[in-house]
Amino acid sequence: MVKIGVIGAGHLGKIHLKLWKEVSGIELVGFYDQDYEIATLVQDEIGVKAYADFQSLLRDCDAIDIVSPTISHFEYAAATIRSNKHCFIEKPLASNIAEASRLVSLAQEAGSIVQVGHVERFNPAFQAALPYIGRPMFIEAHRLALFNPRGTDVSVVHDLMIHDIDIILSIVKSNIKKVSANAVSVVSDTADIANARIEFDNGSVANLTASRISLKNMRKIRFFQQDAYVSVDFYEKKTEIVKIRPSDKEEGLVIDLGPIKGKKEIYFENPEIPDSNAILEELKAFVSSIQNHSQPPVSIEDGYYAMELASKIMEKIQLSIIS
Repeated sequence: MVKIGVIGAGHLGKIHLKLWKEVSGIELVGFYDQDYEIATLVQDEIGVKAYADFQSLLRDCDAIDIVSPTISHFEYAAATIRSNKHCFIEKPLASNIAEASRLVSLAQEAGSIVQVGHVERFNPAFQAALPYIGRPMFIEAHRLALFNPRGTDVSVVHDLMIHDIDIILSIVKSNIKKVSANAVSVVSDTADIANARIEFDNGSVANLTASRISLKNMRKIRFFQQDAYVSVDFYEKKTEIVKIRPSDKEEGLVIDLGPIKGKKEIYFENPEIPDSNAILEELKAFVSSIQNHSQPPVSIEDGYYAMELASKIMEKIQLSIIS
């Protein structure tokens, strides 16, 4: 039985607390939140013990789930890892790349299992698309959200775009050759809408747009590869595959490529999307990694690489603002 404690009882923290009750093989020991009033309300609402201090919760647990504001991730994660406990850290891994690097070193020294909460890896639409994604040469991602003051403590790159950064890095196994980016701060002190172009050594190119001042919600990514186009809608949980195959048909979506390549037919596949909760699935995966002493599906190194690229994007944004 893995004893779990949660840090943070805000919007996402409450979701985690409720979902932990659905995970088998664990004991939800309690949670800690710096705001005493919030902690008291959540304790009564969800029926989980609110601890008065973090260290007491840490002593009673085997693993800590950190769902607190990004600025506090390093403090809680470092203390957890130094205590030889396991750790789930909501994305982004830390508030800056130096903290992220230190956490990687601490985790490697301690041998602790650390998973980063890049939840879109567990989105059922993305999971359904994975068997169809080969070597995409062009990737286009749009992540648009209605304005919400929650999350504006970090830029839109670290708040929203980092989801797609992680997805792309999990697919394109190649070094990064060039990064271009620009952004605009509209309603907050940090970037609210940003665009980045990532070029890889293997020729792949990714174009990412993220906005938290949109009039609608959109979370889509498209992979273009030889003989196929894969579209994933994370928000609506839909996946569409467009492929071509040899054909002798005269009607329909048929194109004639000449005497050598012959006729090709364009056809569509819509994989069945299971009804699953991505957050619940990532929490289950974390527990499974602890129980099996195995590498989590989104490792602390994965979280670091996503932050590293996000930092490069922010550097390019700063240069564009200065110039």
